Amino acid sequence: MPFLSYKPDIKFERPMAGMVIANTMLSTIPGVSAAGFNPEATLITPALDAGLILNGMPKDIAIPLSPTGCATPATVTRAMFELCRINPVIINAGLTTPPAVPCIDAYGSPGKDPREGPAVPEARALYEKGITIGRQLSDYSDLLVLGESVPGGTTTALCVLRALGYDVGVSSSYSSNPSSIKEEICTEAARRMVKDGIKNPLDIVSYCGDPMMPVVAGIAKGYDKNLVLSGGTQMLAVEALIKALGNEMPPFVTTEYVRVDSSANIEKASDLVGATAWFVDPDFGNIGNAALARYCNGEVKEGALISGSLWLAYMMGYSKEEIWKAINSFFEKYG
Repeated sequence: MPFLSYKPDIKFERPMAGMVIANTMLSTIPGVSAAGFNPEATLITPALDAGLILNGMPKDIAIPLSPTGCATPATVTRAMFELCRINPVIINAGLTTPPAVPCIDAYGSPGKDPREGPAVPEARALYEKGITIGRQLSDYSDLLVLGESVPGGTTTALCVLRALGYDVGVSSSYSSNPSSIKEEICTEAARRMVKDGIKNPLDIVSYCGDPMMPVVAGIAKGYDKNLVLSGGTQMLAVEALIKALGNEMPPFVTTEYVRVDSSANIEKASDLVGATAWFVDPDFGNIGNAALARYCNGEVKEGALISGSLWLAYMMGYSKEEIWKAINSFFEKYG
């Protein structure tokens, strides 16, 4: 596959990148998310991603690796933003602990376990705040690449996609998708929604989503320039939400590693939703970096704006070789 599956004819002069960060307490359930050293540690991952992407690596600290030696996608994202000279904006949709970096705050709360009660009771308010943020960002850019960092978010994505009527699967940060755990959570959340007659899109997010979803959907409504969403099945769930709200769906970009994940079958799922999906193939198996080669084994795959930053670098005229060089230089400096 080429570096980009499709290179759109988008003209821009003032590109901007943003990342919406949030927690869902589902990430603390053992086996749900690999985005942390242990389940509890997943709660600090979004804030750590934001810090790395915004400020780079602190001096004398090595690049963080998973227990299996896989690099966080935020490292690649930061390398791309250094290459492109992009200063991203961080948007806090709802964290257990406030981030230590400057951000736009939507003043949301962490997502709760949808089996026990409403997951995002303030979903409507977060959607309206997202619209305001989108309008604001429109004044400062003519292209916005918007990603997310939400450990456990593929599980909330499954719940929302199923509740919106799509019989699809989702991806995972694990090489072996813990589908049975996700299905159990989804089944219980669906039981509650059927019992209470929940059908409105924002009510569905309120019952079983996460705080990132309504904020990104709101930004998509309020942003009036070129918007590209960055992410895999989590962003596909947002696309489905945007469609259900009757709004125009922007394209989304994700990695080749999500595309080949048979448990997600994202190309078919995108067709069902009616979303335009683009794919970026960084070819990490040949980049000469063992911590990134693990992506080819199905680990991590996506997240923290990795696909969007790679897509943006290529759209700004950087070649695959220049992109590889920037990534390897970053790892050599901090590895």
